[in-house]
Amino acid sequence: MQVTDLADKNAPYWWDDAPPNVQPEQAITGKVDVVVVGAGYAGLAAGMALARAGRSVIAFDAMDPGEGASTRNGGITSGNIRPTFAAIAKRFGEDKAVAIEAEGKLAREFLGEFIRSEELACDYQQTGLFVGAIGTKQYESMARGADSLVKRLGIDAYAVPQAEQRQYAGTDFYRGGTVRMDIGGLHPAKFHSELLRVAVAAGLVVHARTPVESIRRDHDSFSVATSRGAVTARQVLVCTNGYTDGATPFLRRRLVPVRSRMIATEELPAALMAQLLPRGMMMGEGLKLGYYYRPCPEGKRILLGGRDGSFKGDPVRPIVALKKGLVQRFPELQGTRLSHTWFGNVAMNRDLLPRMFERDGVLYATGFCGSGTVWAPWIGTRAAHKLLGDEKLGSSAFDFAPPASVPLYNGRPWFMPAVIEGYRLQDIVAMRRSGR
Repeated sequence: MQVTDLADKNAPYWWDDAPPNVQPEQAITGKVDVVVVGAGYAGLAAGMALARAGRSVIAFDAMDPGEGASTRNGGITSGNIRPTFAAIAKRFGEDKAVAIEAEGKLAREFLGEFIRSEELACDYQQTGLFVGAIGTKQYESMARGADSLVKRLGIDAYAVPQAEQRQYAGTDFYRGGTVRMDIGGLHPAKFHSELLRVAVAAGLVVHARTPVESIRRDHDSFSVATSRGAVTARQVLVCTNGYTDGATPFLRRRLVPVRSRMIATEELPAALMAQLLPRGMMMGEGLKLGYYYRPCPEGKRILLGGRDGSFKGDPVRPIVALKKGLVQRFPELQGTRLSHTWFGNVAMNRDLLPRMFERDGVLYATGFCGSGTVWAPWIGTRAAHKLLGDEKLGSSAFDFAPPASVPLYNGRPWFMPAVIEGYRLQDIVAMRRSGR
């Protein structure tokens, strides 16, 4: 069986309306104020802020800008933090945990205001997020968590008992769930295209298909070697994430690329869409390898994604698994054709926290752990202001030590199939305990 037997297009659904921007080749300037490595959300947001502050800024990208996760993700503006509040407090202290949680609220608000103020046409809607509970105990825990969000941060969050579940998700797969109204969705490729437009208009120069080969410190400046020549910069900001390569070996040993695959259904009847996703919300679930899904911006298809790292390069099995997961949740879609399937890399680190940090004079904004739609523009912008010396706008709860290196790892995630399989087994146990 081939991929084309399962889906009409082996390419991101988002690229139909906003394919990666092909940039004209430009001469490389010999000396600039700042070099930004990476032209995804983080690099463009940072470059725009720096250029508007009067700095000369060049961004280098190994591919076409946005060709990686920036135009391949699900477009859910969750700003998710994977470790629990208790886990963060235990490791970094309660003050840090409170600051991180509060900054998540600020980052989501920043994204919405940024899109509005810059007039970015990217189908942004604050629809809310429903997260389905797998069992009764998980529902009770999630309900307490929603109540805590209301009390601590004033976020509009609430529990949805199973009896009311079909008002949010047209499925009996869950045992209730919770809703957060501070989360929504956008068209990720349109968002990147619009971000590129305003960044270039601000003065950022973007060099596409120009991999950085090395960064060398030379007293009070840096020599950045690329595939098309070298440039000298006073400052360097590295904004690579799931596609980090050998140009930054220190970072590469700390970020593990994890493949996430998505599928899109063919267009569905309006009545069926209203039955399955009655409020048009973004959707998630309480499993280690839980799926995330949503309606497309036009409300005519369902897009669903999940990790496929345990299939060892098999291009067909992850698509079959995603379609099976879709039908488990919505049996009405049993005979539905898939219009698109695609994948992209997210980046995980050992403590699963996004961050910015400095090493040998180079500033890094990275490690977005599958939630870069919110964290990349936020942390990229904060990093830019840090380079500008703005103590207020450059401060962040995510500015701390680099993530720890991964033992026996140097860029090839040989261990990920076993890790994903371990999570899968945990999910099987959780489903059985919940009576499934």
